[in-house]
Amino acid sequence: MFFERFIGIVQKEFTELLRDKLYLTFIFVVPTMVMILLGYGLNLDVKNIPLAFLDYDRSKLSREYIDAFINSEYFKFYRLVENYEEAEKLVRLGKIRALIVIPEDFSQKLYKGQKTEVQILIDGTYPSRAEVIKGYLETINTLFNQKFAALKPPIEVELRAWYNPGLESKNFIMPGMLVTTLCFYPVLLGCLVIVREKELGSIFNFYSSPVKSWEIVFAKAFPYITVSFFTYLILFFITVVIFKTKFTGNFLVLSLASFFYISCTVGLGILISTFTKTQITAMLIAFITTVIPSYIYSGFLYPVSSMEISGQIISKFIPATYFLGVVRGIYLKEASLSFYGKDLLSLVIYTLTVYFLSILKLVKRIS
Repeated sequence: MFFERFIGIVQKEFTELLRDKLYLTFIFVVPTMVMILLGYGLNLDVKNIPLAFLDYDRSKLSREYIDAFINSEYFKFYRLVENYEEAEKLVRLGKIRALIVIPEDFSQKLYKGQKTEVQILIDGTYPSRAEVIKGYLETINTLFNQKFAALKPPIEVELRAWYNPGLESKNFIMPGMLVTTLCFYPVLLGCLVIVREKELGSIFNFYSSPVKSWEIVFAKAFPYITVSFFTYLILFFITVVIFKTKFTGNFLVLSLASFFYISCTVGLGILISTFTKTQITAMLIAFITTVIPSYIYSGFLYPVSSMEISGQIISKFIPATYFLGVVRGIYLKEASLSFYGKDLLSLVIYTLTVYFLSILKLVKRIS
């Protein structure tokens, strides 16, 4: 009897799902578009920075100094300016992000082995980007200085970045986008499952039937877990094939972890659905409790360990926090189970808790 009731509810949900073109669009098309748009638009690489120069020296050496900057991949030459007023206007309009001022005696002092100063002005509107620009400028300036160094520096530094040698932001962003996208959309789909029955009045059919609460929850979750898993496969394809994100781990392990994560997020949506009475309310709660926290507190943009204690506490209540550790460990580090085993276990416990609370809340009686 249980199996027949379960299959009956699953078939009903699949039928409604496949008939609704808006739902199908929301399941497959919207997440794909979001992934592609943010994948191309959300780029943390700082390259092709517009740079202007105020060259009072106008010498061969000052031109070589300018070439050292504009021949790198990080800066692009905007133009030579005549005075500070012109440069300030360009900064204010956002035409340039930095200005380098070369003094009149620049080449003369360098040829004599004397110390000379170059002024660098950076647009600080975006503080994090300004810090990166500052680092690039200092590095290029140091390389240029080596031409005039009398002695070889006593200490040479060899810098190497692990797991993401090229420091490409796509290897950081795309796995995070996979996590946040699979958090929001399955939750949003799940939050409409039961509340839709409430609005239509068909929930009374379940109240008057012999089917149990846990059968309703799992049977209604199954179709949305299934279609969301297909969405995961599409998003994975986008990250690896279209954006060529570095992937060094095991696809089967990632898929298993994704299945638990999707089950958790769909269950979280169903839990929201049991507490709400209208679809609008359910969607609003789903947005507030998943989208914003997932982007801010999950570790997507910066590590949880660097947050304030309040942020670290909030992160513990977000399933994306645990899945993100698993995904980045698999994508970039080819890590063993011991690396992300704790996060995977936490995700499983979170999933069981969500479904347990959903079953408790979905009491089969008219209230």
